Amino acid sequence: MASGTSSSAAASTAPQPAEKWGFPLQELYRLAFAFYKQNSGKAIHLSYEDNLKLIAFKQQAALGAFNTSRAPALGVLDVIGRDRQQHWQLLGDITREQAMEGFVDLLDTMCSAFRPYIEAVRQDRDETLRKDLRRMEAEKEARERQERAQQELLEEGYKEELQRRQLQDALNKQTYQQFKLYAEKQFPGNPEQQAVLIHQLQKEHYHQYMQQLHLQNQNQQQTQQSQSHEAGQEEDNNAPSNNNNHSSHNIPDLSNAMSGMKLSDLETQQQLGEEEQGQPAQEQHDGGDDYDDYVMIRPAKIWTRPDIEQFKTEVSAGDGDGVITIGHGDTVTVRVPTNMNGKCIFWEFATDSYDIGFGIYFEWAKPVTNEVTVHVSDSDEDEDCVDEDYLSTTEDLESGSLSQERSDGSVGSLSNPIVAPKAPISIIVPIYRRECYNEVYVGSHSYPGEGVYLLKFDNSYSIWRSKTLYYRVYYER
Repeated sequence: MASGTSSSAAASTAPQPAEKWGFPLQELYRLAFAFYKQNSGKAIHLSYEDNLKLIAFKQQAALGAFNTSRAPALGVLDVIGRDRQQHWQLLGDITREQAMEGFVDLLDTMCSAFRPYIEAVRQDRDETLRKDLRRMEAEKEARERQERAQQELLEEGYKEELQRRQLQDALNKQTYQQFKLYAEKQFPGNPEQQAVLIHQLQKEHYHQYMQQLHLQNQNQQQTQQSQSHEAGQEEDNNAPSNNNNHSSHNIPDLSNAMSGMKLSDLETQQQLGEEEQGQPAQEQHDGGDDYDDYVMIRPAKIWTRPDIEQFKTEVSAGDGDGVITIGHGDTVTVRVPTNMNGKCIFWEFATDSYDIGFGIYFEWAKPVTNEVTVHVSDSDEDEDCVDEDYLSTTEDLESGSLSQERSDGSVGSLSNPIVAPKAPISIIVPIYRRECYNEVYVGSHSYPGEGVYLLKFDNSYSIWRSKTLYYRVYYER
């Protein structure tokens, strides 16, 4: 008995392996026990004595060394239970880890299929670990790419915002004195209202500048695209043109915009306006010298006022056609001829409840009447309809006469008319939808010469709603 005790003590002091066959011992034991339980009597057939040994190792691993006080009571005829207790007691004081390892080794000795099974489980586990590792690395790389992209977007957004503020500050400094004088006239003795109006004027001026800059960029890109397309067709008519270097941009390059700001007050847009607005007239009359002086047009000045209710009341109570109902899908053109005693046109307008599209064109033609006329069309493109107020009874070809001499000497009349050349038209302010139901939109423009201003109020985009328009037009001597 003493020798058994000493051997058990020696076994208990022996170093225990942390792993076996590439598995932690406890995990390997769970796999071995599951394999034994699943295949006992099926794939593996053990003797009665071998089963008693395995069960003894199982009891030792689960409950520790045999203890009579904790052992279950046995019946007189319970032979199997007595045999199991005897084999359990024979294990002595070996540790639970030693019992687990004894179970694995004994099962490996008695069953040749057990080791290949453990190898297959290990390979499957390693492959799963490799896949998880690759997935974790891919996720890490994706997170790093996303963080870098977000950082680049933040830096780019910061640069764009800084450029935008620098541009707006430069414009504000150039226009502050002029806007301040105007605000003092509108709200004398009221610094708060003056500050609000100055801010609105500066904001509208900045938006107008950016709109014209964006239009200029679009025209440049279209020109580059057409040139690239033509060059590609000359090289190979069947090959598609490669135009990747001329992609469109929604945000203009503010750094380039800053370099052109050298003019004072609102005329900072003059060079841009001359290039942008003069181009259509020049294209329509290529080769003619009669309109060379017409292509230089200064940009308009546009701002807003908050006293919309007072303005609508004054317009409604005044004389003339200052209140117009614009039907859904319609466009109203207010024709305002230049006055020989004037040098600048002013306009004001507002609506009830809804916005309206607004733009200004200039027709390079001698006015046939000094009256302001209103023309309604069902689309903005319906410019071929001739208004009676626009017809001239003179023989002045520049204004468009009712009778003209044919090349053969005959004279055209209303019964057999000759279509007069259409007068060139320049865009001063492109048509944009204005939220003029909250504020009064005000603007002015210096006469570029003799002609007719076309104030466009566009409701063609509205399918169901009509708009009530309040407007006033006058000139400065």
